[in-house]
Amino acid sequence: MCAASVVLAAGGTARAQDVPTVSDPTVSGSTVVERIAKFREETWRWQRLMRRPRTPYYGYPERWTSEVFRQWALEVWRGRALRMRAAAGSPPRLSAWLCIHRREGPWTANTGNGYYGGLQMDLTFQRMYGLYLLRSKGRAHRWTPTEQIWIAVRAYRSGRGFYPWPNAARACGLI
Repeated sequence: MCAASVVLAAGGTARAQDVPTVSDPTVSGSTVVERIAKFREETWRWQRLMRRPRTPYYGYPERWTSEVFRQWALEVWRGRALRMRAAAGSPPRLSAWLCIHRREGPWTANTGNGYYGGLQMDLTFQRMYGLYLLRSKGRAHRWTPTEQIWIAVRAYRSGRGFYPWPNAARACGLI
């Protein structure tokens, strides 16, 4: 048990010199594994949103106690998360979606007319293209702008094009 745990278990308070350092294997290993899990979940979240294959994970950092390996795995997953975040931030036809958004309203629009978010998606549209977001976050006005755009990209790629937004798309010169 580390010194901070002993002090806290005894009802005291931990001082700066009692807090374990990164070199403490009992703390750093679990902390590194937790950070790997955070980056892994972020990577998978972006991959799911963009409909990309999920990067496989075999649980080696949890089973192998090598700090060198765990640090390497942390850097690998951090890099993957950064690349996926960057890719998600650059959806196809971004300028077209932003043009439609400018004509549809704020990203948090919930005006009571049955359409939600900055791209004014109705519930049928949300169920068809963003069911997991609808279940986990609620209607589109609670989604991030990036999530709203990627759901619109799914509809576009399914063959619907910009036709779910006829007036805004026409005003933007897209149809």
